[in-house]
Amino acid sequence: MKRRAVVFAEPGAVEIREEEIPAPGPGEVLVKTLVSGISAGTEMLFYRGQVPRGMAVDETIAALGGEVCYPLKYGYAAAGRVIRLGEGVPPDWLGAHVFAFHPHESHFTAAPADLLQLPGGVTPEAAAFLPNIETAVTLVLDGQPLLGERVAVFGQGVVGLLVTALLGQMPLEHLITVDAHAQRRMASLRLGATASFDPAHADLPGDADLTFELSGAPEALDAAIGATGYSGRVVIGSWYGEKRAALDLGGRFHRSRITLISSQVSTIHPALRGRWSPERRYDVAWRMIRRVRPERLVTHRFPVERAAEAYALLDREPGQAIQVMLTYA
Repeated sequence: MKRRAVVFAEPGAVEIREEEIPAPGPGEVLVKTLVSGISAGTEMLFYRGQVPRGMAVDETIAALGGEVCYPLKYGYAAAGRVIRLGEGVPPDWLGAHVFAFHPHESHFTAAPADLLQLPGGVTPEAAAFLPNIETAVTLVLDGQPLLGERVAVFGQGVVGLLVTALLGQMPLEHLITVDAHAQRRMASLRLGATASFDPAHADLPGDADLTFELSGAPEALDAAIGATGYSGRVVIGSWYGEKRAALDLGGRFHRSRITLISSQVSTIHPALRGRWSPERRYDVAWRMIRRVRPERLVTHRFPVERAAEAYALLDREPGQAIQVMLTYA
């Protein structure tokens, strides 16, 4: 029996490669993957070859070490079951359902310290949303929404929708979302948005206290700044890769004292680190998974053997899909 691994052979080309299933070494376990989630934002940059060559694939995830070069394994949302133990691993790990920041492949080895056991009430499919909801928690922490504020969220992909779901639990004056795809706008209304607009026809009042730019489209950043009122904050959670944002900073921005905030999940804001740790953030993320039930956002499931179809769908017809999952028999 071989393991199946998803490989970006080159930009735009996905292969399924069969490899020997690794044996767990001392202090390691072997995990059989049950499901893994595709990130329609970050992963599509790697799929399209829009990531600067020579930069680190990821500076915080051990399984994604090395520099960007093809062929490349990627992915960071795998949930599975421990099926074998290496020497020295406590026996209660056998059979445990776990989450790992690991590329898309049917089997992999890992140290228990690099795995998170699924808490009660969280299915493997729901657990595959952990990176996205952890990102959403980080974005909300960085934005620091206040009672009665006017909030706008640009981009209603999975991360944008999860930010909307978290903000929808707060007593805001209003929560407006903006996205080009009707399916996502409808989902945002179900998750708590008070109104949702197509950016091609949006006529926003320009008085938001807090705006999130999560679309992944550089041109949306200028629109997000334009939607923000005097002394407002714009949280930039998008990663544009090699794409460039052309900004109009010579108009009202100059006099509006708008604050631009860079937010990224690999670190916690310095002002919060005295009280917030990654473990505390994980605890909040698991609770939000149980509350929000993000598995409702799954629109497509593909067996791993059909991964190329999954990426082609996200690349060519993004309005048809929200969350795409790979499954492993």
